[in-house]
Amino acid sequence: MRRRMIVIGAIITIVLALAGCGERHVGNQDPGEMTLDYLEDKRIGILTGSAGDIAARQRFPRAQIFDHDNIINATSALRSNKIDAVVYERAALQEIAGKNPDLAVLEAPVQFVDVAIAIKKGNPLLLKAVNQVIDDLESDGILDDMKKRWFVDGALPAMPEFDPPSSRETLQVGTEALMPPFEFVDQGNQISGFDMELTARIGQALGKKVVVSNMNFPALIPSLQSGKIDLAISCFNVTEERKKSVDFSRPYHAGDIAAMVRKPAEGLLPGDICNNLKTSFHNNIIKEQRYLLIAGGLKITAVISVFSVLLGTLLGALICLARMSKNRILGAAARVYISILRGVPLLVLLMLIFYVVFASVNINPVTVAVIAFGMNFAAYVSEMFRAAIESIDKGQKEAGIAAGFTACQTFFYIIMPQAARRVLPVYKGEFISLVKMTSVVGYIAVQDLTKAGDIIRSRTFDAFFPLVMVALLYFVISWMLAMALNFAGSKTDPQRNRRRGVSMVSRVSRGRGC
Repeated sequence: MRRRMIVIGAIITIVLALAGCGERHVGNQDPGEMTLDYLEDKRIGILTGSAGDIAARQRFPRAQIFDHDNIINATSALRSNKIDAVVYERAALQEIAGKNPDLAVLEAPVQFVDVAIAIKKGNPLLLKAVNQVIDDLESDGILDDMKKRWFVDGALPAMPEFDPPSSRETLQVGTEALMPPFEFVDQGNQISGFDMELTARIGQALGKKVVVSNMNFPALIPSLQSGKIDLAISCFNVTEERKKSVDFSRPYHAGDIAAMVRKPAEGLLPGDICNNLKTSFHNNIIKEQRYLLIAGGLKITAVISVFSVLLGTLLGALICLARMSKNRILGAAARVYISILRGVPLLVLLMLIFYVVFASVNINPVTVAVIAFGMNFAAYVSEMFRAAIESIDKGQKEAGIAAGFTACQTFFYIIMPQAARRVLPVYKGEFISLVKMTSVVGYIAVQDLTKAGDIIRSRTFDAFFPLVMVALLYFVISWMLAMALNFAGSKTDPQRNRRRGVSMVSRVSRGRGC
C-alpha cells in the first residue's frame, strides 16, 4: 500500500510539472498590426453551430476550420498553438482575453450577425409572446441598459432579483453556461449572464418560473426538437437552414463576430503553474467555493457509475441466461441485443434514449444516464459471463449431479464460484472503462465531474489545472475501484485461502511447540 501511495504521489508531481512547467508558444506578429487578411489561409477554431461558425466560413473560405464543442476548448487549442485564431462573439472573446495576457482580440469585425432565441416549431403562441417581451424591453430601454451592464470591461455584474412567478407553470430553458458574459456559472453556483437575465425577464413577463438546464452546445437543438426545453439561448445566429428545424425570435442582439489571436513574444514563455501553483490552486479550487462544483460533479459521476454497474450486471446475467438458453427465440433476441448495443457508440445511445425514447417523458437525466450505461454494460458483461461459464469443464456439472445436487444447486455452488473468479479481471476492466465513459453525460444536461471542470475553466480560463485535476480524480476513482475489486477477488481465491489456512495451522503448531 505504501509503495502504491508513493507511485501516486510521483504521478501527481510529474503530471503537474508537465502541465504547468512546460513552455508555451505564442504568436509572432503584433495583433495591433495584424489584419483579418492574415487569417485567410490560417487555422481557425470555431464553436460548431455558434454565431461565429458561419461567419468564419464565409469570411475565410481558404482557411482550415477546426470545430470545437465549446469556446473553452477552442481557447485552449489557441493557447497551445493548435490553431491560429478563434472566431466568436466579441464580448465573449474580450472576457476571455481579459483573463489571458497572452491573447488579444483584433479590432476589425469579421462579420455582424443577428443573435436570437431558438424556439421549438409548432408553438406560435410562445414565439409571439417572446417577441413581444423583447420588443417591450427594447422600447423601454431595458435591453440597452442590460448590454451596458454586461458588455463592459471589468467584473461581471450580479443577476438582478425578480419577483416570484404568478403561476406554477415553468419555462424550460437550455443553454451552455461556459460563455461569459452571455451565460456562465457564478460564484453562488447559479447560472448567470446577459442571456439568463433576458430569459428571467421573459419568464417574469409570462408569469412562469424559469428552469435552466446546462448542457453541451450540440445538444441544445435536439433538446428543443424533442420537447425537453422550450427555449434555447446561447449565441444562436439566424440562418435559413436552421429555420427549417426551429423557429427564431426576433434578434435581441447584433452579434459583433471577432477574431482572437495569440500575442507575440520573443521565443518562449515559461509556464505559470510552476511559479504560481498556490495561486492556481486557489483560483480553481478555493475561490468562489469552486470545490463544491467538483464535489457535486464527483457525486454525480459516482452515482451514475455505481447504479449503472448494478443495473448492467443484473441485466447482463439475464441476457447471458437467454443467450445460453435452448430456446431459439430467446437466444436470437439476446444475440441481437448484444450486437446492437456493442455496435452503437455510447454517446449516440445516450442521446437516442434521452431525446427519442423518452422525448415526451419528463425524466431525470441522471436516470437516463444510468439506463443507457447499464444497457451498454450489460451487453459486454453478458458475453463475459457466458465465456466464463462455458470455460468450466462439463465434468464439474456431471460430478455435481452425480453427488445428488440439482441442476440449480450445481450451478450456484460449483459452476458459478469458479466462473466468478475467472470473469473478475475482465469485469474489473469493463467497470473502470464505464466510469471513464461517464464523461459524456454533459450532452443530456448532467453536471458530472467533467462538466464541473469545464465550468471552472470557463471562469478561470486556466487551460491546464482543471484538466489535470479532473484527470487525477478519474485516476483515483479508477484506482480505488480496482483495489476494491482486487480485494473481492482475493477473498474468493481458493489458493489464497488454502495458503492462509496452512499458515494459520503452522503458527498454531509452532505455538504449541513452545
